[in-house]
Amino acid sequence: MGLPNGVDIQLKLEYLQHSGTFKARGATHFLVRNSVGPAGVVAASGGNHGAAVAWAAAQRGIPANIFVPTISSPAKVERLRSYGAIVHQVGAVYGESLVASQDFQRASGATAIHAYDHPDVMAGAGTTALEFVDQVGGMDAMLLACGGGGLSGGAACAVGERTEIVVCEGDTTNAYAAAKHAGVPTDVAVSGVTADALGATQIGGLAWSALSSVNAPSALVPDDAVIEARQLLWDRLRIVVEPAVATTIAALRTGAYEAAPDERIGVVLCGANTSLTDLT
Repeated sequence: MGLPNGVDIQLKLEYLQHSGTFKARGATHFLVRNSVGPAGVVAASGGNHGAAVAWAAAQRGIPANIFVPTISSPAKVERLRSYGAIVHQVGAVYGESLVASQDFQRASGATAIHAYDHPDVMAGAGTTALEFVDQVGGMDAMLLACGGGGLSGGAACAVGERTEIVVCEGDTTNAYAAAKHAGVPTDVAVSGVTADALGATQIGGLAWSALSSVNAPSALVPDDAVIEARQLLWDRLRIVVEPAVATTIAALRTGAYEAAPDERIGVVLCGANTSLTDLT
């Protein structure tokens, strides 16, 4: 696959999860642990968290209002609507959608489900890593795409003391890398091919605490490497993932994460709410 020789790479096909991403875990865990009134739930999302909330709410007959930015892919918006959610496309980036969702929550009394910065959501996401280790056994490192940090932060809490958690981001969706450089969460400008899924302008506080506690390394990759890695997954394995998800494979291919020849690496392919139209 154009990956480092001699490295044992295990792929977790989390894009096969309900709603197309790992985020079904966090949304479900939140709804199991929290009561919801007649106004239902509201969430802001690049698309994937919204789809997970819409799916989990539909299973329980709960109304869902989902706010997404205008850059969210049509595939994600269509999936949201397929679950019966009321979709609001507001703002150019996730942060602007979040503000609009907060205004809606205050006016409606709906229960807000944050995309990543809530302990129940992050704990649910962390079951991805727990399950991965249970399925394939121990591994030296686990590579995960990161936007706001729910998945990587949850993984750090779940298995970070025994497995290195490698945080993979695009050069222009680098909330964790910027925080690591500054020593505190800091705002970043968001753009590029990974922005619709990794569009958080700041790493979540819970994720930052969890990732800092295990000193998780950062792996940054450029857009062209992401595009090539995504195409490679399709060409060699007939796996279709979102561009953001391919940051993990790109990190291995570019050396942004340098795997030793005898390492056992886990790679979470965490979402596939995308279209085939931009694959050759």
